[in-house]
Amino acid sequence: MAKGGVTGRIVRNHVAPRLPRLAPDVTHSFVREALNRAIRGGGPLPAAAVTADRLLTAARGDVDRAVHDLIEAHVRYAGAQGLLTGLGGIITAAVAIPANVTGLALVQCRMVAAIAHVRGYDLDDPRVRNAILTCLLGPDVVEKRIRERKLPGPPMAVATAPVHDPHLDRMLSAEVTSDLISRAGGKRLAITVARRTPLVGGAVGMSADAFATWRVGRYADAELRPRTRR
Repeated sequence: MAKGGVTGRIVRNHVAPRLPRLAPDVTHSFVREALNRAIRGGGPLPAAAVTADRLLTAARGDVDRAVHDLIEAHVRYAGAQGLLTGLGGIITAAVAIPANVTGLALVQCRMVAAIAHVRGYDLDDPRVRNAILTCLLGPDVVEKRIRERKLPGPPMAVATAPVHDPHLDRMLSAEVTSDLISRAGGKRLAITVARRTPLVGGAVGMSADAFATWRVGRYADAELRPRTRR
């Protein structure tokens, strides 16, 4: 049987039920906190709009080029934190999983918020914030939730809805949290099952987080089409 199938089964049957214990400090509210920090900035981290405007200026007003540069920069950030949190094995999971989940949420929220800003969206609009979190889920999960009538539509539809739906706030926070924790736990188990060498774990974490962030960036690029600010 293929290794991927075995690993996937172990994640579903043994790791997934333990994730709340492995990451006890990661609650639904942390996603909103990560989003707020990504948008507003703090400490050495500039606000998403500030970074977006800087890259837009460097691109001489070429929005698509600025979006490309934003994705590339945040893919590097995601890879760097994936490398650091990927070191070690299952013994370090109680520390590494929350750190990885928090770091990846912050990087991806900041990237999508910056893309939304250069495309003309108001980052203070709660509909836009929900659209940012929708992008983090990726197209497959979003399409599934639309079929289940848990989402009214893809990110663009969420961002431009006639009114803000407060029910979406908690639902999206829970979905994004669950998705990030599951992926972090799956990576940790895959690293431990495949190899017991910490440096290999770091490389796996770097590659996985960089690729996941690139996919989110491309999805946001395709979904958040240009708007004219009022």
